Amino acid sequence: MIRRINNSLRLVPVWLVWLAGALPFALLVWDTLTGGLGVDPIREIEHRLGRTALYFLVGGLAVTPLMRLTGISLMRFRRALGVLCFAYALPHVLAWVVMDMGLLWGQMARDIIKRPYLLFGMLAFVMLLPLAITSNNLSLRKLGGKSWRMLHKLVYLAAPLVALHWLWAVKVNEPSPLFWMAMILGLLAVRLFVQRPMSWAKPKRV
Repeated sequence: MIRRINNSLRLVPVWLVWLAGALPFALLVWDTLTGGLGVDPIREIEHRLGRTALYFLVGGLAVTPLMRLTGISLMRFRRALGVLCFAYALPHVLAWVVMDMGLLWGQMARDIIKRPYLLFGMLAFVMLLPLAITSNNLSLRKLGGKSWRMLHKLVYLAAPLVALHWLWAVKVNEPSPLFWMAMILGLLAVRLFVQRPMSWAKPKRV
């Protein structure tokens, strides 16, 4: 069964992931142009971009745990998921810098220091930046496999910071940030404690 699923997944072109990843942005643009963002459009733009970045971040984190627990391999799509995460994180930050703060750098610096959720978000973004820059074969060859893998382990620090960023940003008790924090911690726990594919997830030799 697992082999059939993996064989089917090999037939899925990676460009379909890129296309699907562009749909939330296209919908956001449509809502922006048609006035569908509600009474606070800047806040809605920031939040939708940030949430979408988180979803792709979790999707990328889930690839290895899914393979170890079930044997289903989405490794072909992991790079696309990671780049899509940053493709939404970057405009999320830019929306805050340009539209929300109006490029007032001094005020931004004070707010980042004063508000923990901004500090967590910026730290996570700084960690994701080198991962996005080096998410290509040229960087892999230049850095070498071992150094490249060590660098990309920054995602394990960035992901909880992203969840904390959302959790501390909400003004009321919302279940969504707690759910995604638990999801991230659970995926990291699987990576830490499940080092090899489970016995039922290993392909059977014939």
